[in-house]
Amino acid sequence: MLAARPYRERFRRALGVRRGQQLVVLNSTWNPESLFGDSGDDVLPSLLPRLSAELPADEYRLAAILHPNIWHGHGPGQVRAWLDRARRGGLALMDPLEGWRQALIAADAVIGDHGAVTYYAAALGTPVLLGAAPLSGLDPLSPAADFVRRAPRLDPCAPVLPQLVSLRAEHSPVPGPQEFTSSLPGESAVRLRELFYDLMDVPEPSWPALLEPLPLPLYEPVSRTAPLRVLTRLPGACEVVVERYAGAAYEPEGDGEVHTAVHEDTRDPDALALADVILRYGAPDDPRLGSPAQWSAEVLDLHPHCALAAYVTGPDACTVRLRDGRLLRLASGPGADVDPAACASAVHAWLAAGNPPDTLVAQGLIVRTGTAGHRITVTPGTG
Repeated sequence: MLAARPYRERFRRALGVRRGQQLVVLNSTWNPESLFGDSGDDVLPSLLPRLSAELPADEYRLAAILHPNIWHGHGPGQVRAWLDRARRGGLALMDPLEGWRQALIAADAVIGDHGAVTYYAAALGTPVLLGAAPLSGLDPLSPAADFVRRAPRLDPCAPVLPQLVSLRAEHSPVPGPQEFTSSLPGESAVRLRELFYDLMDVPEPSWPALLEPLPLPLYEPVSRTAPLRVLTRLPGACEVVVERYAGAAYEPEGDGEVHTAVHEDTRDPDALALADVILRYGAPDDPRLGSPAQWSAEVLDLHPHCALAAYVTGPDACTVRLRDGRLLRLASGPGADVDPAACASAVHAWLAAGNPPDTLVAQGLIVRTGTAGHRITVTPGTG
């Protein structure tokens, strides 16, 4: 992990983390009192729906690392079923053998327990909140027990967002994990090979002891099929602030207008009848869907109460069809890095306020998510 840290941004991009976003990793070991335990008061099942409802989707990315024994003890199908709602809200499930180290390197914060992965996160200097921290199964004189006593705790009954903000603002590495994880950082390959060959009483090879680099994970873009509640404000000319929340029963707080954006593949077809914006992610030449122009026309015919249909064709572009039939293509300008679906919601908010689409074509659009501003070009579509 230390050798791979220079490639942190690549790991973040592979996990679909955009510039300006924070990656929060949830980690659970294999124990009845762990974050994802079965003691009756385990934290993760109650925490997950609150995270997707409280954390703005364009400012936070969520991933979970579960101990391999959780997967093997309950079975992959059961684990995925338990976490299905969270996954539809955007949670990424990391491979417990091949992907957890890359996720830790990419993380901005970790909510974990007394397991080794949380300890490694602290050793890397990543801010850590303990959502479960039993001392009963730990040697009281062990480094792990000392870490559990010192690390900041998550208050599961309090709002999570302020706790994450305070964690990062006030972060100071907990003493111990870095020192006790390795007294010789960067030398493990050489030292361990020397020890192993000495134990076998076999001459050590003449070639250098080298580590296999951590592989770059496959690209895993965020997938949200849960309905999104979208809060928008128009602070200036051709400028829209967007906050999206993957919480079906959550009503965003703050000044502005709220609308609903729904992925066409939602599990709740009734949500499509209430959607202001209907979304689809896919290739522009998928023969099953037709072109973005064909798909969007079909969607507006199927859902007469929908105001705008948006076909996202890549990480930085989408085609939207307005209720009057007009097509617009949205594309990120230089330096922009925002989900095109958020841009589609920004266009809907602009039009719902009574503004003409021609202004966006002439001047472009600035979409603000969190503290980041993204310049979007708007051009007339065809088809």
